[in-house]
Amino acid sequence: MSLRHTLILAGIGFAFTSGCATNQDAPSELFAAMIMTKEQQASSTPTDSGVLLHDTSSGTWKRIGPKVMIILSAVADPSDPKTMFFACGNGIVRTKDGGESWRLVTGWRESDVLQIAIDPEDGNSVYAASCWGVTVSRDGGDTWSASNTGLPEYFSKGIVLDHLNTNRLLLATTTGLFQSKDRAKSWKRVKSFPETAVLRLRRSASDANVWIAGTEGIGVWISKDDGKSWKASATALKTANVYAVAIHPENSSMLAAGGWDTGVYISSDGGNSWSLSSKDLPSQNITSMVFDENTPNRLWVSTFEEGTYYSDDSGQTWESGNLYGAYVYDLGFLPAITQ
Repeated sequence: MSLRHTLILAGIGFAFTSGCATNQDAPSELFAAMIMTKEQQASSTPTDSGVLLHDTSSGTWKRIGPKVMIILSAVADPSDPKTMFFACGNGIVRTKDGGESWRLVTGWRESDVLQIAIDPEDGNSVYAASCWGVTVSRDGGDTWSASNTGLPEYFSKGIVLDHLNTNRLLLATTTGLFQSKDRAKSWKRVKSFPETAVLRLRRSASDANVWIAGTEGIGVWISKDDGKSWKASATALKTANVYAVAIHPENSSMLAAGGWDTGVYISSDGGNSWSLSSKDLPSQNITSMVFDENTPNRLWVSTFEEGTYYSDDSGQTWESGNLYGAYVYDLGFLPAITQ
């Protein structure tokens, strides 16, 4: 199954209220960008969708932001955590007050947005990857313009900004990996990476040299020299569609990967060897994953429509994190939200 499907567009109004406020002293919270597909009724309104935050103490999920047909990812401004952006099927939604109110900040030209990156040194510079290429804002999301010079095809699944050199970005496209060194004004192919669809791209938080990518049909690829050269990894996944990859936030040698009908593979030696670690999961179809920022060594994974799970012992056992029936597009962390 290919998840490079046609996105459903849904119109939303210009203002939303959620009654949430940011507690900047609290730790970050796990989010899931998802749509409840298994029990979806035949209607234009989703059974349930949007961005949900996980409450560690109760194990439950609470909504943040609007209920939109498709939300694929979320990100907060590192310099101002009260400013957050959601990547949606019909554009980009923003809050500037920690979730008290939300606004659609893009027009009809910007849609099918899959991931957003924000310059940590300049919150006015916001970059979005979409089915139509790269869209850039230089005024904090008030206005947007296309920036696709050098891209042979525009469909882009992900975008990562280099926090050590904010002129540089890496872009995951359907024809391979591209790099910009001029703040997305132009793009050049990373020649050491194969010309195939990049489905997920992650960089290590503890070692900036380490990157991992999941691809369509040729498995997992790893760079250990900050994206200059790439090598295939995980022999068992060499022909797989890998939709989910993750790097431990404090140990760049701890990696995880999974995709359609693959289960979860974990490496503790930087990708030299991998082990299948998902025998207790109800489904081997993995859509997203992330290592926990707050609980040491915890790995979260989402299965297609069979729930989200976490493991604290490298996949030997798994505990339910709920969300049964959901198709989770992305798992990540946002600043903690209080009611």
